[in-house]
Amino acid sequence: QVQLVESGGGSVQPGGSLRLSCAASETIFSFNAIGWYRQAPGKQRELVASITSGGRTNYADSVKGRFTISRDNAKNTVALEMNSLKVEDTAVYYCNAKASVYVYWGQGTQVTVSS
Repeated sequence: QVQLVESGGGSVQPGGSLRLSCAASETIFSFNAIGWYRQAPGKQRELVASITSGGRTNYADSVKGRFTISRDNAKNTVALEMNSLKVEDTAVYYCNAKASVYVYWGQGTQVTVSS
Protein backbone atom coordinates (compact mmCIF):
# COMPACT_ATOMS: atom_id res chain seq x y z
CA GLN A 1 0.00 0.00 0.00
CA VAL A 2 1.43 3.35 -1.05
CA GLN A 3 1.79 5.87 1.74
CA LEU A 4 2.06 9.61 1.30
CA VAL A 5 3.12 11.66 4.32
CA GLU A 6 2.82 15.45 4.27
CA SER A 7 4.74 17.88 6.43
CA GLY A 8 5.39 21.60 6.63
CA GLY A 9 1.96 23.07 7.29
CA GLY A 10 1.38 25.77 9.84
CA SER A 11 0.21 29.32 10.43
CA VAL A 12 1.56 32.36 8.66
CA GLN A 13 0.59 35.98 8.10
CA PRO A 14 -0.59 37.23 4.72
CA GLY A 15 2.35 37.73 2.41
CA GLY A 16 4.36 35.04 4.15
CA SER A 17 5.77 31.76 2.87
CA LEU A 18 5.53 28.07 3.68
CA ARG A 19 7.03 24.96 2.18
CA LEU A 20 5.10 21.70 2.14
CA SER A 21 6.74 18.34 1.57
CA CYS A 22 5.25 14.98 0.65
CA ALA A 23 7.25 11.81 1.20
CA ALA A 24 6.19 8.71 -0.74
CA SER A 25 6.76 5.16 0.46
CA GLU A 26 7.92 4.08 -2.99
CA THR A 27 9.70 5.59 -5.93
CA ILE A 28 7.79 8.54 -7.34
CA PHE A 29 8.72 7.36 -10.82
CA SER A 30 5.97 4.80 -10.39
CA PHE A 31 3.39 7.58 -10.44
CA ASN A 32 2.01 9.15 -13.59
CA ALA A 33 1.58 12.36 -11.64
CA ILE A 34 1.98 13.56 -8.09
CA GLY A 35 0.87 16.83 -6.60
CA TRP A 36 -1.19 18.81 -4.15
CA TYR A 37 -4.89 19.42 -3.61
CA ARG A 38 -6.50 21.60 -0.98
CA GLN A 39 -9.86 21.79 0.71
CA ALA A 40 -11.13 24.84 2.54
CA PRO A 41 -14.07 24.64 4.98
CA GLY A 42 -17.34 24.33 3.09
CA LYS A 43 -15.64 24.02 -0.28
CA GLN A 44 -14.77 21.19 -2.62
CA ARG A 45 -11.29 19.78 -2.82
CA GLU A 46 -9.37 21.43 -5.65
CA LEU A 47 -6.14 20.87 -7.50
CA VAL A 48 -3.35 23.24 -6.48
CA ALA A 49 -0.40 21.93 -8.46
CA SER A 50 0.87 18.71 -9.97
CA ILE A 51 3.93 17.37 -11.72
CA THR A 52 4.09 14.41 -14.08
CA SER A 53 6.74 11.72 -14.25
CA GLY A 54 8.09 13.62 -17.24
CA GLY A 55 8.37 16.83 -15.25
CA ARG A 56 5.40 18.69 -16.72
CA THR A 57 3.77 20.99 -14.17
CA ASN A 58 0.21 22.21 -13.84
CA TYR A 59 -1.04 24.94 -11.52
CA ALA A 60 -4.41 26.31 -10.49
CA ASP A 61 -4.87 29.83 -11.85
CA SER A 62 -5.22 31.14 -8.30
CA VAL A 63 -1.66 30.10 -7.37
CA LYS A 64 0.25 30.69 -10.59
CA GLY A 65 3.27 32.88 -9.99
CA ARG A 66 3.12 32.31 -6.22
CA PHE A 67 3.47 28.55 -5.76
CA THR A 68 6.12 26.24 -7.17
CA ILE A 69 6.01 22.46 -7.23
CA SER A 70 9.19 20.42 -7.43
CA ARG A 71 10.27 16.83 -7.05
CA ASP A 72 13.34 15.12 -5.62
CA ASN A 73 13.56 11.75 -7.30
CA ALA A 74 16.38 10.53 -5.09
CA LYS A 75 14.41 11.20 -1.91
CA ASN A 76 10.99 10.28 -3.34
CA THR A 77 9.57 13.60 -2.23
CA VAL A 78 7.53 16.37 -3.78
CA ALA A 79 7.59 19.88 -2.40
CA LEU A 80 5.26 22.85 -2.73
CA GLU A 81 6.87 26.21 -2.17
CA MET A 82 4.16 28.74 -1.32
CA ASN A 83 4.96 32.45 -1.42
CA SER A 84 2.87 35.60 -1.09
CA LEU A 85 0.27 33.63 0.80
CA LYS A 86 -3.25 34.99 1.01
CA VAL A 87 -6.03 34.45 3.51
CA GLU A 88 -7.89 32.52 0.83
CA ASP A 89 -5.05 29.98 0.68
CA THR A 90 -6.17 28.71 4.08
CA ALA A 91 -7.09 25.04 3.72
CA VAL A 92 -6.05 21.49 4.42
CA TYR A 93 -3.48 20.53 1.80
CA TYR A 94 -3.36 16.94 0.60
CA CYS A 95 -0.66 15.13 -1.30
CA ASN A 96 -2.04 13.13 -4.21
CA ALA A 97 -0.46 10.53 -6.47
CA LYS A 98 -1.85 8.76 -9.51
CA ALA A 99 -0.58 5.46 -10.90
CA SER A 100 -2.61 3.90 -13.70
CA VAL A 101 -6.15 3.61 -12.31
CA TYR A 102 -5.03 4.01 -8.71
CA VAL A 103 -5.21 7.23 -6.74
CA TYR A 104 -3.48 7.73 -3.40
CA TRP A 105 -3.97 10.44 -0.80
CA GLY A 106 -2.03 11.65 2.18
CA GLN A 107 -3.75 12.55 5.43
CA GLY A 108 -3.40 16.28 4.89
CA THR A 109 -1.67 19.18 6.55
CA GLN A 110 -3.30 22.41 7.71
CA VAL A 111 -2.22 25.74 6.27
CA THR A 112 -3.67 28.81 7.95
CA VAL A 113 -3.06 32.32 6.65
CA SER A 114 -4.31 35.06 8.94
CA SER A 115 -3.27 38.34 10.45
